[in-house]
Amino acid sequence: MPDEQRSHEQRNPAPATGPGRYPRPVVALDEAEWVWRELGVEALRPGSKPETVRLAVVAGLTRATGARYGDLLRVRVDDLDLGPLGPRAGEGSALVRHGKHRTPRLHRLSPEVVVVLRHWMEVREELAAELEGSVPRALLLTVHHTHDNGTTVSSGLPITKQGLVLSWRRFVLRTNARYGALRPPLPTRFEQVRRAWTEAGVPDPGRELTAPPEAG
Repeated sequence: MPDEQRSHEQRNPAPATGPGRYPRPVVALDEAEWVWRELGVEALRPGSKPETVRLAVVAGLTRATGARYGDLLRVRVDDLDLGPLGPRAGEGSALVRHGKHRTPRLHRLSPEVVVVLRHWMEVREELAAELEGSVPRALLLTVHHTHDNGTTVSSGLPITKQGLVLSWRRFVLRTNARYGALRPPLPTRFEQVRRAWTEAGVPDPGRELTAPPEAG
């Protein structure tokens, strides 16, 4: 290779492509599936904390649709179809607006995800009960009273991306402390779990809608 070409490539390396582009290691698929099972079971236990139920919703919807945090924050209650009420939950569907272009895709939801979502709907109503005016349309709401520049912000309001990041980290700290050396530690970023599902083709690819409803 000529010296000029070698020097140019050293100064301008080719951009990374493929699975190795993400800077952090992606967990094994078995590990990602364990996260979903753990959260799904914990969310349905009597007396489960609202934050745990919300995390189960995040994991279930991510596994079903491949959505990132930003996509999930755009999901509204009326974007969900949880099917008819009855003793046994069936399949449902979720409309997710993906990526910066907000491409709308309708995804199938498994009965297990539908059960968790139905439980979250009950928790969600309780969280928003103290709010004045109408209940927010966003699916994911805050579960704690928070403080913003000295002002107390009530629970039951739409959560932010940073709120989801901190919620996952709290779950990781609790879970790693609980299991110790019995199992590998969970990653600090949920994206490392999401990519395990998407790279394995677990999420339903969905059906793109040609005439998406207005975001409102």
